[in-house]
Amino acid sequence: MARVKIAYLGGGSSRAAGTMASFMHHGKEFDGSEFVLIDLEQDRLDVVQKLTQNMARNRGLDITITTSTNQREALRDVDAVLSSFRPGGFEARALDERIPLKYGVIGQETQGPGGMMMALRSIQIIKSLCADLSDVAPGARIFNYTNPINIVSQAVSDYTDIPIASFCEGPIVFPPVVAKAAGLDPDKLKANLVGINHNCWSNEATYDGQDAFPILRERYEALKGKPTDDINGLRALHLAVAMESIPSDYFNYYYFRDEILRERQLAEKTRSEIIMDELPGYWQHYREQAESDAPQLEQDRSRGGIHELELAIDAISAYYNDAPIRQPFNITNTEGWLPGFDESTVVELWGTVDGKGFHPEKQKPLPHSVLGITQQLAEYQILTARAGWEGNVADAVRAMMANPLVPSLSVAEALYAEMAHAQRAWLPERLLP
Repeated sequence: MARVKIAYLGGGSSRAAGTMASFMHHGKEFDGSEFVLIDLEQDRLDVVQKLTQNMARNRGLDITITTSTNQREALRDVDAVLSSFRPGGFEARALDERIPLKYGVIGQETQGPGGMMMALRSIQIIKSLCADLSDVAPGARIFNYTNPINIVSQAVSDYTDIPIASFCEGPIVFPPVVAKAAGLDPDKLKANLVGINHNCWSNEATYDGQDAFPILRERYEALKGKPTDDINGLRALHLAVAMESIPSDYFNYYYFRDEILRERQLAEKTRSEIIMDELPGYWQHYREQAESDAPQLEQDRSRGGIHELELAIDAISAYYNDAPIRQPFNITNTEGWLPGFDESTVVELWGTVDGKGFHPEKQKPLPHSVLGITQQLAEYQILTARAGWEGNVADAVRAMMANPLVPSLSVAEALYAEMAHAQRAWLPERLLP
């Protein structure tokens, strides 16, 4: 089994308990390894450390858990970095979601202006991570879950030689959204989703071995106009039928923007504000379980669940144990695996991970009906990565204007100015108006 040193950037986050529980679930694959939990608040790091140590001891694992608030020293001689942090916390996300609504624009964690601002914040920390790795762990690889994962990967790939792959369960979980909305068996819908993270589409889709779209169309016609508790799923089903491609349900923000904007403007709280209300309960549960000799996290009392970041954990194990697996990942389109996108663009697709690295599968093109918007989002991704790494205010406004959710230059300029001012504590001087 692999004996590696893994740094977890974000090791004191509300998701960290579930992530470390997942690592311990895979514990035999990492026996003899060291995990370094890195974050800003030592008290939360202590909780996650104690929780993980008790899990490891209960399973008879030889695993060392250390903590640090000093990123540079904690990274010394690591083999891998698992990156999953939220720059500015949920307070910054609340600004991402709330401010755009004043301008008639959807505010969201990874999409539109909110997603762009999160990218700018994330890239500042990732940039410092890369500088530290170059000095103290030049052979390390980054396994990234920090959002927006595609833009973070784009920045690292464009400006460094550090190997990075980013992960998201989207290509796995989006097809079942459509199947369930249609009242069909999710296990019978086979769809290959590729594109840009959180903005992928199917280039192949079957249901029970047949072309999926006549079946989905028949189900949508039977369901449209009827009351539903799953409006998000019904919209994704509608979109799949209209475009003849299974979508990431994040595309609902683009194709049903007027409806969703009204819903967000009328909502009492944004998603991040709801989560902030729940955080004390999560940490109470983690502290309780940290005192147990056999900790057991409860799904509904753990932020994100009890098996977090598993695609990255699977990839780390596959790489360092040379145990091949097939999974989706985000990586540069180096050999044109996904037609229609530049070779330097980070794309999301399926492939194999083994001891030699990441091996994408050659893909069929996306349908013309959905290619254009995905290419536009890829260009927005490139512009945002550039603005975050080395750009100025003008670069940031250009990136924001490139996103399909932003309706005009005047809105982009005013919206960016207000969001950057509100988030100035987390942005570099060059990005402040």
